[in-house]
Amino acid sequence: MSHSIPKPGAPVRGSKTGKPIMALFDLLGRSWALGVIWQLSEDGLTFRDLQKRCEGVSPTVLNKRLKELRECALVDHDGTGYVLTAMGQELFGLLQPFGRWSENWSETVFGSKTRRRPD
Repeated sequence: MSHSIPKPGAPVRGSKTGKPIMALFDLLGRSWALGVIWQLSEDGLTFRDLQKRCEGVSPTVLNKRLKELRECALVDHDGTGYVLTAMGQELFGLLQPFGRWSENWSETVFGSKTRRRPD
């Protein structure tokens, strides 16, 4: 499978026609993509700080993910660190309810409570 950045209109995982939603899901489904967005949702972070927050991510994977997220206009570098763009912040706002929903799902289906990050 090609490791190019998923783009609407081109074949992506799950869609031969590259529907925009499928291109987005392909991008977000890559290792650490959602983690990077989640970690940058509160504040900008240097590469080193972001790597610490994304426990266990290799520098190579983090660099690749940041490059992809930057090319897709979700993340930028403001001179002091990586930040979500306005579009990245909007996406996080849409994803945030999934965090709350997943807590309920985890407890209801699996009987497990997890430490919840403040909203």
